Amino acid sequence: MPAATKANHLQGIIEADETFFPSSCKGQRHLNRPPRKRGKQIHARGTGKDQVPVLVVRDRSGATADFMLNALDKKTIEPPLRAILAKDAIFCSDGAAVYRSVAHSLGITHRPVNLSAGIRVIAGVYHIQNVNAYDSRLKQWMKRFHGVATKYLENYLGWRRWLERWGGHNSPIIGLQAALGRENQFQLLMQT
Repeated sequence: MPAATKANHLQGIIEADETFFPSSCKGQRHLNRPPRKRGKQIHARGTGKDQVPVLVVRDRSGATADFMLNALDKKTIEPPLRAILAKDAIFCSDGAAVYRSVAHSLGITHRPVNLSAGIRVIAGVYHIQNVNAYDSRLKQWMKRFHGVATKYLENYLGWRRWLERWGGHNSPIIGLQAALGRENQFQLLMQT
């Protein structure tokens, strides 16, 4: 199943960034909050009750993992990163203090990019442009669904990872095998 298939080991230069999706009770009959008006956008960015943070982590080979989070703090971010980051990895992120703290706890090299000061690349190689480009493609792709119920967000994230992985090489057979959980039995062959 594509939702469960994510990178389980990232190595080399690893980029991380968070993106936010509106919390959605789409399809639920009984809400514990007043309903939103149709077409009303949520403009407040952050980890409030109206936003669901998703941590996206990518290495330079394109291996991607994402995690739906309850909060953006060290206690929430450290366990998934500990499970997938190599010990000799170089971790690139924005200047948020939580990433510095997590990198220090994991004992890995951290290269923060100070976006607020206009610094986008450090030493010509350390940046978060790949993960930001992935976030942008993900957001653009999600627009076609006009909002995704939060309880199904992980499925959509998995679907997008699967589309990124297979690109133009996907086929109905590969899709059926992935749905059956047999995706790894096939090797992607390309003409050289």
